[in-house]
Amino acid sequence: MTATLYPTFSILLVDDEPDWLYAMSISLERAGLSNIVTCSDSRQALQLLADNSVGVVLLDLTMPHLSGEELLCRISEEHPDVTVIIVSGLNQLETAVNCMRNGAFDYYVKTSEEQRIIKGVLRAVQEQELRRENQELRSRFLYDRLEHPEAFSAIVTGDKAMRSIFQYLEAVAASSQPILVTGESGVGKELVVRALHQLSGRKGELVAVNVAGLDDAMIADTLFGHLKGAYTGAGEARRGMIEQAGEGTLFLDEIGDLGLASQVKLLRLLQESEYYPIGSDRPRRMRARVVVATHQDLAARQSAGVFRKDLYYRLRTHHVHIPPLRQRKGDIALLLDHFLEEAAREFGKKKPTLPKELAVLLAAYDFPGNVRELKGMVCDAVSTHRGGVLSMDAFIKAFGELAPHTPPAQAASPDSNPFFGAERLPGFNEVIDLLVSEAVRRAEGNQSIAARLLGVSQPTLSKRLKHLRG
Repeated sequence: MTATLYPTFSILLVDDEPDWLYAMSISLERAGLSNIVTCSDSRQALQLLADNSVGVVLLDLTMPHLSGEELLCRISEEHPDVTVIIVSGLNQLETAVNCMRNGAFDYYVKTSEEQRIIKGVLRAVQEQELRRENQELRSRFLYDRLEHPEAFSAIVTGDKAMRSIFQYLEAVAASSQPILVTGESGVGKELVVRALHQLSGRKGELVAVNVAGLDDAMIADTLFGHLKGAYTGAGEARRGMIEQAGEGTLFLDEIGDLGLASQVKLLRLLQESEYYPIGSDRPRRMRARVVVATHQDLAARQSAGVFRKDLYYRLRTHHVHIPPLRQRKGDIALLLDHFLEEAAREFGKKKPTLPKELAVLLAAYDFPGNVRELKGMVCDAVSTHRGGVLSMDAFIKAFGELAPHTPPAQAASPDSNPFFGAERLPGFNEVIDLLVSEAVRRAEGNQSIAARLLGVSQPTLSKRLKHLRG
């Protein structure tokens, strides 16, 4: 199997010392950077930049033929999007300042600790990735295009907001940075993660771990694995999920439920891309891309002190929020038809005919369980279907009484109270008449559905309508 090159662009090392080029290449590969090109003759550097998709250049200053300072100026002029890091044998402040003025991203002395240089390269790679992703996003939104619509075939939608999300996912799919996927339960976060993994083109698997309910010891064993004899009962060595994911995607679901002790371990894993299997004193490198999902508000949990601030900001480098079904009601008809066909195949039945009132009833419902709830309703209705028009009983039973939501008295605000700031308060009977009229309008004249919207019986509604018309 061909290894996945990371980053997707090349890192060009330019130095007239072959030994330094070899040593730095090995060090960068150990840090997880594999797409490396070396050049020992500075005169060839510009041609290499023209022939390769180079994102970062590590450039020595003191070289024969074409000096590093001259080459830096040429790169800044001809390839302004390339990030250049200067590595010099001289520790001269004036030279460093001039290099930064001429467009260098950073400046290091060769005698510095090697890890400092490697961390600088990793920062430059991340900065270059974000720059390229922003350019790609602007292009996709400008032309409103999807390069790989097939990756989203499992997600049934015609919503514009969802299409924008798909465009964003295409733009960030190749990134190595974590992605946070949020949204209420049942909106389809796992389908989005699967699409993201397919778009990434990663050679490894998509490995999913639901971290809800796992304590610190279980999280470490599940993710990192253990050696034989690492603890009582560890009779055999066990591969962790990180190793199973390989160069693929590690999907951590319900990340909002992760304990504080485990959050520390996850943060270190994301920062260092290293982990220790239980019982081992030798680190292993993580090659997988991490994607996390939650239905919880991580910002609120961070403010409450139950989720680390540094981990929260590290996870939301890329953030996708899936809107609830009630905010994309145009998808209800598409999903209903899709789930009807799916359920009919599952039960070996002919696809049922829908009652005309069902579309109105579904449009008036808020779907707290989102797409998953609609799928369950359809499956239940088709399971008892005997032919002809599909019965609405299963849907009505699932809905229960659609009692109107009553906000607490203290929550008087423009969003929660329609009378907030009104110059004149309408009378009690006037309010009821307006409410009844709106319910009938939303129910498209169907009194049964209108009564359910109001949380009253149909006879009560009929009596009020007679009073309204009289």
